[in-house]
Amino acid sequence: MTASERNKSPDFFEDSDLDAVSTAMRSPAAAKSVPKKKAGFYLSETLLERFNRHFHQMKLTGIAIENKSALLETALLFALEDLDAGDGSRILKALKKPHA
Repeated sequence: MTASERNKSPDFFEDSDLDAVSTAMRSPAAAKSVPKKKAGFYLSETLLERFNRHFHQMKLTGIAIENKSALLETALLFALEDLDAGDGSRILKALKKPHA
């Protein structure tokens, strides 16, 4: 690289394949992420509203949560770890309770 190339001011209007907003929002972990597959589930409206409310509250408080999928994946990992506890699982206990 020559001295003139090093001292050249950036051209903010040049054509580029990079989108500034997407680049700024991209997390370093996303580059190393595993392949994803879309999944569809039915949730009650109340649960979905609660999930959305928590997601937006987290964003407003500055918690670095990439998107709703990341939040759901983290919550699901916690749930699966709980199920791995076997008889001590809170989820299994809740599912075994007789429904009124």
